Amino acid sequence: MDLVLITALGVGGATIFGVVIGFLFKNITHKFSDIVLSFAAGVMLAAAVFGLILPSVELGGKWGLLYAVLGIFVGAICLNLMDKFTPHLHKLSGTELEEHGHNGKIAKVMLFVIAIAIHNLPEGIAAGVGFGSGNNTHALIVAAGIALQNIPEGMVIVGPMIAAGISKKRTFFLAAMTGLIEVVGTFIGYFAVSISSAILPFALAFAGGTMLYVISDEMIPETHAHGAQRGSTYALLVGFCLMLVFDILLG
Repeated sequence: MDLVLITALGVGGATIFGVVIGFLFKNITHKFSDIVLSFAAGVMLAAAVFGLILPSVELGGKWGLLYAVLGIFVGAICLNLMDKFTPHLHKLSGTELEEHGHNGKIAKVMLFVIAIAIHNLPEGIAAGVGFGSGNNTHALIVAAGIALQNIPEGMVIVGPMIAAGISKKRTFFLAAMTGLIEVVGTFIGYFAVSISSAILPFALAFAGGTMLYVISDEMIPETHAHGAQRGSTYALLVGFCLMLVFDILLG
């Protein structure tokens, strides 16, 4: 339980760490943030496959493959429905900010924050569910992948909020709240599989599906939108291979 608590705080705190970096380095280039985010996407991809989906197949016995495929699609569809029915923005460009008044800027920034919060809950659940498999190494790999993704996410949220006229204190507070949501999600995932081990294979695949959805729908398109496609692609491969090496050496 202590390890779960530390992991939850680490995953949620990674967003805050990213915000601090965003305050210190206000002129972070798109190319740099895209490459960092792509590296995190590679780590998350490996974490989803090795830490969640493959254990789901193994723990599900003769129905493991069915549980895994079903869980992946249900997880992706659930996140897709959250995207569809919750008002939010996927991206926040400087052009969009300039086309609206002060209140319009704040409204768009808040929708952007909601978008981050929407994805932080299932990501936190994924981190918590990983511990239900009993393999702490895999669970920590999943948590590390999510935490790495949260750092650049925290970095990019600072600029638009400050530009919209939101104070630094409120910016930090709002970012901390998105991190707190991830902490809550971690405990939800952990206690859900602790109550019933029967749902564990499906829950692992479900969590893996949500991560795959975020990688494909959010992270890869974002990192290929500012002219750094080649560097972003190799950064993703580096992140994936790094976690592959860790999984083999520590597994």
